[in-house]
Amino acid sequence: MTEEEINLHLREIINTMNEGMLLVRPDGSIMMVNDALSRITGYSREELMDRPCSILGCDVCRKSRAEGRAHWCRLFDTKRETLKSCHLTRKDGTLTHVLKNAAILHDSQGRAIGAVETVTDINELDRRDLKIRELSRILDAEEGFHGLIGRSPAMRRVYEILERAAQSEAPVIIVGESGTGKELAARAIHELGPRKDGPFVQINCAAFNEALLESEIFGHVKGAFTGAYRHRTGRFEEAGGGDVFLDEVGDVPLPIQVKLLRVLETKSFERVGDNRPLSLDARVITATNQNLPELVAAKRFREDFFYRINVLPIHLPPLRERREDIPLLVEHFIRRLNRTTGRQVAGPTPEALDRLARHPWPGNVRELKSALEYAFVVCDRSHIGPEHLPHQIGQPAPACPGEPLAAPPSGDEKTALLEALRQTGGNKSAAARLLGVTRLTVQNRMRKFGLDMRKVVTAE
Repeated sequence: MTEEEINLHLREIINTMNEGMLLVRPDGSIMMVNDALSRITGYSREELMDRPCSILGCDVCRKSRAEGRAHWCRLFDTKRETLKSCHLTRKDGTLTHVLKNAAILHDSQGRAIGAVETVTDINELDRRDLKIRELSRILDAEEGFHGLIGRSPAMRRVYEILERAAQSEAPVIIVGESGTGKELAARAIHELGPRKDGPFVQINCAAFNEALLESEIFGHVKGAFTGAYRHRTGRFEEAGGGDVFLDEVGDVPLPIQVKLLRVLETKSFERVGDNRPLSLDARVITATNQNLPELVAAKRFREDFFYRINVLPIHLPPLRERREDIPLLVEHFIRRLNRTTGRQVAGPTPEALDRLARHPWPGNVRELKSALEYAFVVCDRSHIGPEHLPHQIGQPAPACPGEPLAAPPSGDEKTALLEALRQTGGNKSAAARLLGVTRLTVQNRMRKFGLDMRKVVTAE
């Protein structure tokens, strides 16, 4: 093929590229674009031809134009830009993340006759990276109900409500003390719902001041405020087609509550510093460890916003209200620690498990996990004993409200246990009430003394 034939088919050749490409005249007007650029930006070729290249709203190009010395664009001074991460503004106003290469074109006399730019759409890579992070966290919590561990009646009710809530598009609010698993519950809703193939985007509302939180949620355009040197895609925009999780929503400042209320009612929002409305294509899930009705009464939380997010409330019970799940949680965390460290710790002794079961756990499951991680490090035997537990847990703790302390182990302990089991026909809960201990303590003592329930009940 001759050079003349190549030039004849140049447009067809360029249109086979997956990367977007445009040629720009020395005055900044667009003289040529390929099909891929139209696909990436949403503009047709006719809408771009002879228009200034600034129509694409590239945040890096804005900086290049501002920093041009002898020319209107820095590119004419640097001659080449390679793998610049930037955002273009599509025709519909949304931002798209691209990698850009650019170079100046010269004639035979060395005079600049224009510039060529290629852009690679990396939004799919961003989405895949987000999905990989999500899957990693899901695999890390591979057991139970989407990472939530427990078989108690309270947790089974939670699972049922989560499954039902997942099928609705109505706002969900997850209420529970710190460490009860609110993020896992939100992820379960996402994984069980129709948006499971979309992104799950989380925002910790307590981690930002008012200005940063607004930018984090809605995004901003370059120059919207001091320090806004480039476009920023907000979390609402990133969550398109999926779910957005506003954690610690009780800490959202009142002015932003007003804007969030408007978003929930209109399904549209604007970036900070911009007046073009963008559509919200994400379900909103919120969570809090605070008493929102009390905050409403104290004028620290908007009543209208509260009613708007409180459509489907889900309460996660504290660990002290589902103590029967503690052995299961302990087994889960020990198994995970064994897997990640390569050690083989069998688990806690009956005495250690009894103390774990009786601790009030103000930090809930998170505190239990931390306590076991500590014990796992200091344990030098095959079982975790009371001496390996953190000090506040390893010491004898007060009994549960309304429950007397269990008697210390003694020579009469086995006899008392046998008598209680026989009197109650093997009913462990009834035996525990006779002995003044928990049902879990009865189970631990049976294991300790190697008691077989069938032999106990049938013994004369």
